[in-house]
Amino acid sequence: MENLLAVNKLSKQFNGFMAIDRVSFEARAGEIFGLLGPNGAGKTTTIRVIATMLQPDSGTALVAGYDIIENPEAVRKNIGVLTTDIGVYERLSGRENMEYYGRLYGLPEDLLKKRINELVDLLAMSDFIDKRAGKYSTGMKQKLAIARSVVHDPKVIIFDEPTAGLDVLASQTVMRFMQKEKSAGKLVILSTHEMNDAEKLCNRVAIIHKGTILTVDTVELIKEKTQANDLEEAFVKLLNDDRNERSQSAVIKLPRKMNKKKLDIMMRIGAIVFIVLGFLSSFLAFSQTLFYVFVGLGVFLSIFRRYVLRLTKPGE
Repeated sequence: MENLLAVNKLSKQFNGFMAIDRVSFEARAGEIFGLLGPNGAGKTTTIRVIATMLQPDSGTALVAGYDIIENPEAVRKNIGVLTTDIGVYERLSGRENMEYYGRLYGLPEDLLKKRINELVDLLAMSDFIDKRAGKYSTGMKQKLAIARSVVHDPKVIIFDEPTAGLDVLASQTVMRFMQKEKSAGKLVILSTHEMNDAEKLCNRVAIIHKGTILTVDTVELIKEKTQANDLEEAFVKLLNDDRNERSQSAVIKLPRKMNKKKLDIMMRIGAIVFIVLGFLSSFLAFSQTLFYVFVGLGVFLSIFRRYVLRLTKPGE
C-alpha cells in the first residue's frame, strides 16, 4: 500500500516551549494508524500541523503526495480532521450542517446528496439528521462532527478522540465506520487515550511523549519488545523508560579524570580556604566587606558541594 502520510522531522515551539521535536513517521493507505500519548505529549500539535492549521518551525509532511507547506490547499482537499472541539452550527439541522460543509469543499449537489445519505446510514443518524443540531445530545453532535469532517470523501482521515462522550453502542458505530473507511483504502489516523480501542483497531501505532516519538510499530511487536500483556501496559512501560532516561540525562556528569571523591576533597578545601581568608581579613583589620565576601563564598561552596555530589553518578 502507498504512503498517504509521510511526516518528516516536524518541529513546533510555543514561546520557547518545544511542543513537538523532529517528529517523523509514515502511514499507509488501508490502515488505521494510532497516534498515542498522554496529555501534553504533542498529539494535537502534530495533528494541527499536518492539517495545515499551524505552520511548523521546521520539517514538513506529505499528505496524499502534497506538501503541507508548498501546497496547503491540496492537502485540505485530501484530509478530513475531527478535533476535540465538536463545533456544529446549532441553528441548522444535521443535514444542513453537512450540506454547508460539502458546498465549502465545492462538491456538486448530486454527489453531495449521495454522500450525505451514505454517511447518515454508516453513522446511524437517520433518526435525528433533519432535527436542529442544538437539540442533539453530545453523542449525536459527535456523530455529526465526524460526518461533517469526511463529507468531501478525503483519502486521509484524522480522528482526535472520536468516541469521547459516546455510549457503548454509538462508540461501536464509530469504530465500524473507521474500519469501513480502512477497507475502502483510506488512511485513518486515530489519536486516543483509549488503549483498548487502539489495540483493537490499529494496525500500527506511534507513541509520542514530550514532543518526541518513542516508537513506531505494530501493536504486537510493541508488546513483544516491552514484554507487556497488552498495549496499555506497553504504553506505560515506554513512558516510564523515557522518563527515567530523561532524568538520567539531566544528572551532572563529572569529567572522566575527576571522580566523586576527588571533587569532594577539592570543594571541602576550597570552602575551608575561603572561610579562613575571611577570618584572617577580620583579624588583620582589612575591610569588613572582605570578611563577609570570603565567609559567604565558603558557605556557598559547602552547600553547593552537597548539591553537586547528590546529583553526580557514582564512580564518574
